[in-house]
Amino acid sequence: MADMKNLVTFIAQALVDKPDEVSVTEVEGEATSVIELRVAKDDMGKVIGKMGRTAKAIRTVVNAAATKHKKRAVLEIVE
Repeated sequence: MADMKNLVTFIAQALVDKPDEVSVTEVEGEATSVIELRVAKDDMGKVIGKMGRTAKAIRTVVNAAATKHKKRAVLEIVE
């Protein structure tokens, strides 16, 4: 599901000040994909948002896209 990886990359790069430091890796299982998002330390707050609202919104979009492929996706924001 390379489109999931591209989706997360696109969203994250639109949010941060240093888009070239956005790194997304995907570990694909049978039913679940784990998507790891890494951003610059300064941009961590932008990706997480106030009280985690931005991160929750990104996770919602990723889950909706995964459901379309009859899979499950988990987004982890890694420091």
